Amino acid sequence: MDFKAELGKRHSFIEERLKIAIPDVHGPHGILFDSMKYSLAAGGKRLRPMLLLEACKISGGDIEMAIPFACATEMIHTYSLIHDDLPAMDDDDLRRGKPTNHKVFGEGIAVLAGDGLLSYAFETMLEASVKSGGDCMRCLKAVNEIAKGAGVFGMIAGQTADLESEGKKIDEATLEFIHMNKTAQLIIRPMRAGAILAGASEQALEAITEYAKNIGLGFQIVDDILDVVGDQEKLGKNIGSDVENEKSTYPSMYGLEESKRIAFEKIERAKGAIAFFGSKAAFLSDLADYITDREF
Repeated sequence: MDFKAELGKRHSFIEERLKIAIPDVHGPHGILFDSMKYSLAAGGKRLRPMLLLEACKISGGDIEMAIPFACATEMIHTYSLIHDDLPAMDDDDLRRGKPTNHKVFGEGIAVLAGDGLLSYAFETMLEASVKSGGDCMRCLKAVNEIAKGAGVFGMIAGQTADLESEGKKIDEATLEFIHMNKTAQLIIRPMRAGAILAGASEQALEAITEYAKNIGLGFQIVDDILDVVGDQEKLGKNIGSDVENEKSTYPSMYGLEESKRIAFEKIERAKGAIAFFGSKAAFLSDLADYITDREF
């Protein structure tokens, strides 16, 4: 398999689905939809929807059934980025190589666009669940997984701990909590949702969960490293913001070389877990390697 070609193909597939995920709306609140679409269409790796679809696929599920959940996952991820970039949070003016949402539409509309994407994500998933007929319970379980990943015991918990830790010396357990929740949960839960939609066995679900946990942590560690040594033009966002905001990161706690070693270790664990699926896991195994190959 030509991994890069396959990655591009899947990325394009998701982009096409995202283009039609948000309706065209005009009138007094039309700017809300313009703002939502602006950030959703701004690009990105589309890693989370891709992982949800692949977890469904290798578990023997119907990809078409999983598409609304994949699109909703990217809406949730995009909402979190809009809010992260606000002056009250990370105060960034560049995201995916473009001005951040609040720089284009203003802070008030940016807040509402984030709210809108989060709300519409659940509307999208629940509508698909209602229409699924006999698969409704599976769909609701999948929605529940994604809600957990995005909610107050998942991503928001991690973001809160991250914000509260700025300018403070924290321990390893707190750093792990931040990364596990702020980043990894919105990888773990969508992958579990994809597997649940397919009716995966407990063993398969366990293997997917372990894979997702490790690539989620590995992905964030690599992001921390790239914030120190990355190329701003290639990354499409400002670098050095972690230092500027006095955030605790793996490089600040362990140093660059040890952080790289930990990232590679997480990726190897992920590959070991997903080997449960044999040859069907080839894409996910290659994707794990791709995460640590991002311009160290």
